Amino acid sequence: MILTEIKLYKTSTKGLKLIGMTIPFVLIGIWMITKEPLVIFDYIMGWIGTSFFGLGTLIGTIQTFDRRPQIIISKNGIWDRTTNQDEIKWEQIIEAYPLEIFSQKFISIVADKTFVFKKKQYKWAAKINKKVGAQQLNLNIGQINIDVNKLTELINDLSKVNKEDRKILIQSF
Repeated sequence: MILTEIKLYKTSTKGLKLIGMTIPFVLIGIWMITKEPLVIFDYIMGWIGTSFFGLGTLIGTIQTFDRRPQIIISKNGIWDRTTNQDEIKWEQIIEAYPLEIFSQKFISIVADKTFVFKKKQYKWAAKINKKVGAQQLNLNIGQINIDVNKLTELINDLSKVNKEDRKILIQSF
């Protein structure tokens, strides 16, 4: 079987960390709800804590068992599930560069004018992107266990070669 695309998946580590951090607070909330004598403040705070941190546990569980690919790199282009955009074609990519914001890793992609964004970016979001050195299209790599610099280099290489050479680059990655 000839590999013609690369699928990158989230690691389950962040989901497990979230579960580990929220379960103690859920247990404390349950204890506050069920303890005697019943104090109304403790009862209400117990429900609030259990609901809030229970939601965190649910989100962590979903993240842990989510087996859908986050990024798909094919001979035609690159697609990131988190950006809510269509696949960006290699011909539309001018440049890609790594970016780190508050210990979160991203790959910023400079696209040409032919790439149409599904949603118009809010003005405040555009200002923040400009201030931190990001683009309108940024791939979140924080939950993927991969070397950001190597992936950035691959994206830049794939955007500069023809379709047949892309197959070779993808297969060798």
